[in-house]
Amino acid sequence: MADKEIKELKEAARRVDDAHAYLHIEEKEAELARLDEQIASPGFWDDTTHAQVVSKQASNVRATIQEYLDARALLEDVRTAFELASEDDLFAAEAQEGLSRLDAMLDGLEVASWFSGRFDAGDAILTVNPGQGGLEAQDWTEMLYRMYTRYAESKGWKVRDLDVVAGSDAVGLDKATIQIEGRNAYGMLTSESGVHRLVRISPTDDKKRRHTTFAGVEVLPVLPDDIEVDLNVADVRVDVYRSSGPGGQCVNTTDSAVRLTHIPTGIVVTCQNEKSQLQNKEAAFKVLRAKLYELERQKREEELAELRGERMENTFGSQIRNYVLYPYQMVKDLRSGIETGNVDAVLGGDLDEFVIGYHRWKAAQ
Repeated sequence: MADKEIKELKEAARRVDDAHAYLHIEEKEAELARLDEQIASPGFWDDTTHAQVVSKQASNVRATIQEYLDARALLEDVRTAFELASEDDLFAAEAQEGLSRLDAMLDGLEVASWFSGRFDAGDAILTVNPGQGGLEAQDWTEMLYRMYTRYAESKGWKVRDLDVVAGSDAVGLDKATIQIEGRNAYGMLTSESGVHRLVRISPTDDKKRRHTTFAGVEVLPVLPDDIEVDLNVADVRVDVYRSSGPGGQCVNTTDSAVRLTHIPTGIVVTCQNEKSQLQNKEAAFKVLRAKLYELERQKREEELAELRGERMENTFGSQIRNYVLYPYQMVKDLRSGIETGNVDAVLGGDLDEFVIGYHRWKAAQ
């Protein structure tokens, strides 16, 4: 092998060894053995909710271990191909192709290692709310809703509409709340919480003037049932109303949509896209639990910051990303500094550069 190939192999081997360390593979193998033992125990499925949580946890741990093993196996294949390259040039091309795939796999493992928070591996509830601006803000809300839906689908995640409300005059959306189910969905999508700014020539303006529009994105975890939240059902007012589709059309003739008002905090949650009133009510309570948990978390952080004498920033209220369509085309993240001129690709769901770039920036802080 040439010096360059030896150097590349050594670097790849070092990265695989690093992955074994930062993924805590031995600890994960022990954890998986414990989880599998639970799953195999008699009566495990008697408590279906708990069983599903444990099974999903075991599936995530198993997937991480397998990805590491696949990377190690590919390293050996690449090493063998490099050794055979001196006899046949085809093996040299195979070795380089394998090395590229290994780099991509190791990048993925590095990203996955960042999501070690309590709920990072789980599902997310993502809400887009329009800022001021009428029809233009509603249109921007729908554009973001489409962007996140397509991004989730590109990751193989499942998307469920919980509360997608059509805008006035059949333009855009007045609100969009979706549940995104997939491995590391919440951890990855925390990059999106904040205010998103759009600059363009408005299609709703007859005079074709340039408009600046804002929308707020909130990302919450789907809380496991064993997480305790200070929620007294007696403190919640439940109202039902008729679900409406795009353009104000009725989805059905029954009052299946649900609005929850948490009286002590004033938090209001609505859900109308499930098939029945019961399903909408369950989904709405899931969102309410997540909002109350986040409220308590923020309160605790503010109290700790006050004790330390720190000044807290309002994360949700901060502008995080600009999308400029006119007079030039650019999307720029104001935290990581990542930018691209391919606006159509980003709005079409090609978000990995920004999501991963944010987490890489955050890990370096």
